[in-house]
This record gives sequence, structure tokens and C-alpha cells, in this order.
Amino acid sequence: MSQAIAPISAAALSLGRLLRPGDQVVCGQAAAEPLTLTRKLLTEAGDLPLGIFLGTTLSSTFDGPLPGGLRFLAYGAMGRNATLADRGLLDVLPEPYGRLPDLFARGVLRTDVALLQAAPGIQGRRPSLGLAHDYTLQAARQARLVIVELNPDVPWTHGAELPGDLRVDYWVRAEHAPLTLADAATDPVAQAIAGHVAALVPDGATLQTGIGSLPDAVLAGLSGHRDLGIHSGVLAETAAQLVQSGAVTNACKGLDAGISVVNTVMGSTALYRWVHDNPAVQVRHSGYTHSAEILGRLSRFHAINAALEVDLSGQVNSEAVAGRQRGGLGGLLEFTRAARSGEHARAVTVLPATAAGGRSSRIVPALSGPATLGRADADLVVTEHGVADLRHATLEQRARRLIAIAAPAFREALEGAWRASPARRQA
Repeated sequence: MSQAIAPISAAALSLGRLLRPGDQVVCGQAAAEPLTLTRKLLTEAGDLPLGIFLGTTLSSTFDGPLPGGLRFLAYGAMGRNATLADRGLLDVLPEPYGRLPDLFARGVLRTDVALLQAAPGIQGRRPSLGLAHDYTLQAARQARLVIVELNPDVPWTHGAELPGDLRVDYWVRAEHAPLTLADAATDPVAQAIAGHVAALVPDGATLQTGIGSLPDAVLAGLSGHRDLGIHSGVLAETAAQLVQSGAVTNACKGLDAGISVVNTVMGSTALYRWVHDNPAVQVRHSGYTHSAEILGRLSRFHAINAALEVDLSGQVNSEAVAGRQRGGLGGLLEFTRAARSGEHARAVTVLPATAAGGRSSRIVPALSGPATLGRADADLVVTEHGVADLRHATLEQRARRLIAIAAPAFREALEGAWRASPARRQA
């Protein structure tokens, strides 16, 4: 029980002596990054060759000068991982997010050291992973060394209680508050996109969204809806506001009635206070939140995700542009395919029509990076200029509809590219 846990100070932990050359270290991600431990890792790693597995990185921990022996692996260049990619220090594993726990459990992804963050147990209950219930649990089960940073400022969340059979070698007192995320700034483009999406989402829909200014704007645009539900990889500030305002009741989800189900939480201190011991919010394992079987049971599931670019056939790139890693698969495949196949469900891809201050189009003749979503996954694409419904559309119809929602300055060039393309001649 929690009363028996007596964490030591960070100064009393000789992490450098516990590490071995060639160790693979798995760190908690996003707001669940154990900042005391990851900062200590950098100061004590010395010249040891170490591999570091990262999820989405929101802190500046790895921004500065780094020990020469460190190399990084992540499931994408989300957040500040893009900086590591630009420095040539990051390798990317293009696997869907929901598959990661199994890869760790089977040893396909090796774990020697696991660094986790947790909230202390309350009312006789065990500590809770708090802000993320992800692949790190399976990684810790395989690790030689498991260190958990106990942080009293981390919310104790339902669904994320640490299992009693998990071996923890060291409990360490946190020296830093958990990472918080400021509200993303919105703009007229995001607001216009949000207006289009609001017209697509019915009352009673179950929502999944990502993080950032565009998803935040989309969620804010749903404040007039009723009986919405949340089943998502992320709970951020705007989603919580929809719950608090009454727009989200989770009454019509088809399962988990009355409960917002998420895999991670990231936002402000006020958000963390709100989710603390709140049974109406459950931080569940990714094996549940990203399960095709569970997603298929959700009523009117609407997956709303941002993209980097979309080509004229409906392929979506959410990973890299012009050779630079800028995103990743994450849960995009799992959520999109569930929404693409569900009854009264839709998969919505949102993106501004232009990039680089309006100098380039995000609707393109051909992708400059990988096709994260193939043509068979195409559904709804939304820019500030409107909605392109690609479901069951031919190649010709797709191109026409996507050109119509591109920025006006690029439509003529896109039309010319489509007329000259082999795909059109074969359509």
C-alpha cells in the first residue's frame, strides 16, 4: 500500500552507477516525463553509450548540449523530438501507437531501465501513473531497473493505478512540478476550420482529437453541441472545458457512459486539479483506448486529426515534409480506420490550406513525405476554405473536391498538375 512507500531524495540516487554501457532507457512521455529523473540522467550519464526511447516530448530536457553517448528512438518526431531529428540524434520507429506495448512486452523493443512518474497513493490506494497510461508500463515489466518518481503535484487518476505486482527498485521524491502545457494560440484560420468541423459533428458524437491549436479550436467550436462524448488519446484543456460546460456528458457513447476515457492528460495546473481523483475521467491503458474492438463499439465516433499535407488522391502525410521529420503515426491509423468503418462515424483530417506564411500549399499534387494514411482511408478533409468529402469518391472527384478547398492562389496550378498527371489519364 502507499503508506509503505518511503521515497528517497534524488541526491541519494546514484543513477550513474546503476547504468551499464549499452543500456536502453525508456522515459515517461509528454506531461508524464519524470523531469527529476530525466535531468539526472543527463548529468550522470557521462560518456556511457545509452539508447533513450522517447514518446512525445514537450519539455526542453533534451534541447541543450547532450552527452556524446546518447542516441534517441521515438515513435515519431512529435513535440520537441523534431529538434533531435534535425540534429541527427533521433531515429524514428514507424509503428502505430497502440502496437507499442506489445513490442515492449515481447522484447522486440528492449528495455533495461525504465524511468516513470507517478502520483502518490491516496486513501490506501496504490500510486497512479497519473498523466499517462501507456507503453511504459510494459517496458517497466521487462526492465532490469525500474525507478519511479513520486510527485505530489501529479493528479491521482482513475484507471491508471500502478499494478501491485510491478517491481519498483527505487522510489524517488520529485524535485519539479509536472510539466504543464500552455493554451495553444488560435487564429482566424483555425477558427474557420473549426466552424466547418462543427457543422459536421452531430450531437451525441464521441470525439477523439489530438493536441495543438487546431484541435483546440475545433473543440472550442463544439461548445454549443449537446451530449458529446470523449474517447481519445489526449485530454487537454479545451476538452475538459466542454465537460465542465455540459456540452460533453458521455451519455451516448455506447460504452463507458458518463466517463471521459483518455490515455494521456496534458495541460494546466487547474486541469490537473480537476482530474485528480475524478471518477468521471479515466486514464486507461493504450490497449483499451486504441483498441479496434473498443473503438468499433463507440457510437457516432468522430476522429479529428491534423495533417501536414494531403495529395490530390486523398493520401495524408502526418510524418515528414521535404525530408524533415515533423510528426508521426501516433494513434492516427487506429482512430481513423475505426471512424472510417463505424456506423454514423467519420474521420476528419484538418489542416490549414497553406504553409510558410502562405507561400506553399498543403494540398499538393504529390506528397513530399510518407503516406501516413492511404487513399483507402480517405474520408473528410477540412481547410479554412471548406470540406472535401472523399469517402467513396473516384480519383477525379477527389482531385476536384480537394482543389476546391485549396487556397485560391494555388488552385490553377493544382488543376494543371492534375490534368497532366498519369492518375487522371488512368481515371
